[in-house]
Amino acid sequence: MREGRRDQDAEQGTAVFSSGHASPARLLRSIVLVGMMGSGKTAVGRALAQKLGVPFLDSDQAIEEAAQASIAEIFARDGEPFFRDREAEVLARLLSGPPAVVSTGGGAFLAERNRRNIAEHGVALWLDADLETLWERVRHKESRPLLRTPDPRGTLAALLAARTPIYRLAPLRLAVDPRSSVEQTAARALALLTAHPGILESVS
Repeated sequence: MREGRRDQDAEQGTAVFSSGHASPARLLRSIVLVGMMGSGKTAVGRALAQKLGVPFLDSDQAIEEAAQASIAEIFARDGEPFFRDREAEVLARLLSGPPAVVSTGGGAFLAERNRRNIAEHGVALWLDADLETLWERVRHKESRPLLRTPDPRGTLAALLAARTPIYRLAPLRLAVDPRSSVEQTAARALALLTAHPGILESVS
């Protein structure tokens, strides 16, 4: 019975706490997580979606599934402009469905067409992590094509400096604390969403 209740709540988009009890709130707009690689968009997004009882959608994963290739392979084979076009198409498709938590690639929010689409169908939440936190999280990963340079840390710092002014356009910002767990960060994100009008609707 408990699992059935959780499934029903998820289909209705009703927030669900880890205890299994539903929160008297319904998600009205998709939550689109934006920010740098390594900021925690996928991990926090999954935890947040579980708390809200809505689907979690990963735009990078959707791109890879559609292309039958990894992001790194797409970059190497087709180039970044081709990838950005496919990214915009996939993001538009994900946002056309019911409200969900959507994780995006680090460069997605840089494109004005994506920012317009996100604003129309959802709300952007920027996970703001500092350089040291980002570097510790990505330094040993080989799946980041933009960091395949002679000085990956310097490249990461340059990307962060260039992208931060655009990330600041997101209406919601959550500072990432590297000492916090994924669950704690997701709980802070939920509190931020609850305090912002027009995102969660009371169903009590």
